[in-house]
Amino acid sequence: MTARALEPGYFDALYADDIDPWRFETSDYEAAKYTATLASLPRLRYHNAIEIGCSIGVLTAQLAIRCDALLGIDVATAALGHAARRCADLPHVTFARSTLPDVPPAGSFDLIVLSEVLYYFDTDGLARLAVSLRQMATAGADLMLAHWLGPTPDYPLTGDTAVAAFEALFDSEVMQRERTADYRLDVLRAPRASRQAGRRA
Repeated sequence: MTARALEPGYFDALYADDIDPWRFETSDYEAAKYTATLASLPRLRYHNAIEIGCSIGVLTAQLAIRCDALLGIDVATAALGHAARRCADLPHVTFARSTLPDVPPAGSFDLIVLSEVLYYFDTDGLARLAVSLRQMATAGADLMLAHWLGPTPDYPLTGDTAVAAFEALFDSEVMQRERTADYRLDVLRAPRASRQAGRRA
């Protein structure tokens, strides 16, 4: 039986003990993964992007260079405050607390970034997340997935099982895959057809 999704309180407790529990600011693993993530983006620039699970904003600040507007969301208030201070000189970057998929943010996005996020959900949560993301994605939007491949004993899913389950739920085209000993990158593209494609011309 799949473990239950992690509750927001899990992350609040982590950040209460340590504002950078995964060493986003100092880890060689994170630095290499961020570089590869940015290099894997299919387009040089995006109009309106969202980073789901932005944490303290280390990747956010790097993504901002490629976006006209960027929204970072997270469930942990302490992490969002730290991210906002990091990106204070980037007026096109905003942050909001969101318990996606329960409280999805408003707007449509041509880039959706999920870095080290999907394995926090159980299978039911992934199904509801896929529905929310289909509503948030513009036609032909890119979804950038990045996930650790090591053991995840505290999480409902592993990197591989989470990505496989999500892809089965989200109607998309696989644009790119990259796999290292430590992480995998998967770039998906949402359908280009309008949601109103069934309407008569």
